[in-house]
Amino acid sequence: MAEKKKDILWRVYLVFIGFILFALAIIVQVGRLQFVEGDYWKRKQDSLTLRYYNIEPMRGNIYACDGSLLATSLPRYDVHVDLMPAGLKAAIFNDNVDSLAFSLSALFKDKSKAEYKRILREARRDKNHYFLLKRNISFKEQKAIRTFPIFRLGKNKGGLIITQLSRREKPFKNLASRTIGYKLDNKEVTPVGIEGAFNNYLQGTKGKRLMQRIAGNVWKPVNNDNEIEPMDGSDVVTTIDLNIQDVAENALMKQLSMQGADMGCAILMEVATGEIKAIANLKKTGEDTYDEVLNFAISQAAEPGSTFKLASYMVAMEDGYLAPEDIIDSYGGVHNFGSYTMHDSHEGLPAKISVKDAFAHSSNVSVASAIVKSYQKNPQAFIDGLKKLHIDDDLGIQIQGANKIKIKDTKNKTWSGLSLPLMSIGYETQLSPMQILTFYNAVANNGKMIQPLFVKEIRNKGTLVKTFKSKVIADSICSQATIAKAKIMLEEVVKTGTASHIKHAQYTIAGKTGTAQIANGALGFNKQNYQASFCGYFPADKPRYSCIVVIYAPSKGAYYGASVACPVFKEIADKVYALNVDMHDELQRYPDSTYAGNPLFKSGRSNPTAIAVKNLSLPVETPSAGWNNQSLKAIEITDSKVPNVVGMGLRDAMYLLEGQGLIVKPVGRGTVMRQSIQAGQKIEKGKQIVIELS
Repeated sequence: MAEKKKDILWRVYLVFIGFILFALAIIVQVGRLQFVEGDYWKRKQDSLTLRYYNIEPMRGNIYACDGSLLATSLPRYDVHVDLMPAGLKAAIFNDNVDSLAFSLSALFKDKSKAEYKRILREARRDKNHYFLLKRNISFKEQKAIRTFPIFRLGKNKGGLIITQLSRREKPFKNLASRTIGYKLDNKEVTPVGIEGAFNNYLQGTKGKRLMQRIAGNVWKPVNNDNEIEPMDGSDVVTTIDLNIQDVAENALMKQLSMQGADMGCAILMEVATGEIKAIANLKKTGEDTYDEVLNFAISQAAEPGSTFKLASYMVAMEDGYLAPEDIIDSYGGVHNFGSYTMHDSHEGLPAKISVKDAFAHSSNVSVASAIVKSYQKNPQAFIDGLKKLHIDDDLGIQIQGANKIKIKDTKNKTWSGLSLPLMSIGYETQLSPMQILTFYNAVANNGKMIQPLFVKEIRNKGTLVKTFKSKVIADSICSQATIAKAKIMLEEVVKTGTASHIKHAQYTIAGKTGTAQIANGALGFNKQNYQASFCGYFPADKPRYSCIVVIYAPSKGAYYGASVACPVFKEIADKVYALNVDMHDELQRYPDSTYAGNPLFKSGRSNPTAIAVKNLSLPVETPSAGWNNQSLKAIEITDSKVPNVVGMGLRDAMYLLEGQGLIVKPVGRGTVMRQSIQAGQKIEKGKQIVIELS
């Protein structure tokens, strides 16, 4: 028995010792956590409940050349409320919640006063420290909400928490929207246009705000102010002229719709600077709707067709094989190149024709036969000549999306006996509309090829940060003699050739029409699909602007560049000419001459007439008139009698007659010739009098 008791006591002792040791271990661990690892675990706790969040800056604006907004960020705000701030006593909340609910209902008009009162009370009852009250409100609304009852007490008492956001807007919606482009937060979406290319300037620098996690895994700001304030982005000033852009898009839209075309583009460039003043890209998106969905002007590399003939002729002229006045073979518009029969779009030209006339009437056979005759023994010389014109140079334009151009050479595995004649008329090569325009612009610019320019300045809060100027791609693409010949040929197209219908009486145009069949991959050419184009510049004698219009797949019967693309070019050119007074010829000044007769005066009030003739230095006599003098005679007006208004203008006649109480009915315009109530008759107030003017 004693042994058993002793065993029990020993077990109790061991348990006690174990408990003591366990307690000591806990105490040691607590001490270690508190004093040794305390800072680490405190930081760990803070990392789980506190976090820095990025504050997005306001993105910079994009402007047209005249300062009009093309893209801007509008501030928007989310409103949260801490319904249990330390300084908000129950009595204050209860006394003011009714007024607060009324103010919110009146501002947002989405809930009644009673509904707002109920949700505010429920949020306070649930001890909600970050209650979402409203999303996406305007600057004016957030400014008003700060003055509402309770909220105006400040964050510690009123609990109001406002977070600023921003929303990108294009005030002119679709206008040049693809060139303006976009930059999304989604990394999988490639930024495009100016928004993408100049994102480093536009985006600004992010700020930092310390946020704390509260119940429900909700994060709320710790402080009223940001730890690091964001720096807003810089503004981008483009070369786009908003008025011309509007004209270009409307003209293109109208023609696309009229022709039932699939898509089209138009570009207007300033000759001397390379500045792009308008760039429109429209694609069919519905039965009769078009939108900017892709920048075809820089990305759509395709076989250009007849606009390429200018380069072909210039190579031959530069090498001394051709001149505008030379006579070449047209074969009546039909000719065989090996097994391939080439046709002119309009057959029946004379068998022999000048180079200038062949170009003006866009004869395929003429240029192809001339190029083959000149280069058949050395076709690579023709390719080398094209490259010397810099027609395939990388333009290095400021926005992304330019497609790689292709000029085939004789080493290409697809080179054949047909390549030389087909290339001469714009096939078996691929160029974008921007590339063709830059080449034509170089001709207009006396050989100097200029890089197209979309953006000219970066500004930050009005201060100039950076200036962009067009780079010179080539000081001269060829000799001045060849440039002069090319200009003569381009002008002839509009004088007597395929574009003679857009000839303008006030200013001259030079350019070239183009029509090309569209290749459909391995299926080859589709006889129903064409690409119609016109590229040129104006005024032809003093070029200020170059322009290209390309319309893809018109489906209403017409498909030639002359009938489909030329009208768009002309509408743009006419508007630009009308807007630029300095492009107009000065009015012809004639030598002073003496007018032997008297100037025509209408009867009326004498004081303004006397002032007018005095300022004109005309001699005036009163009351008699001489041959070289003008007589001013007073008209007798009696209150009770109808005055004589014959010889007066409408304004003076009505002034007198209505002043006498008569109702005047004028007929015609000019000077009063007759009045229905004779002068001198007794006035019957309210009676109608008809006055005939001529």
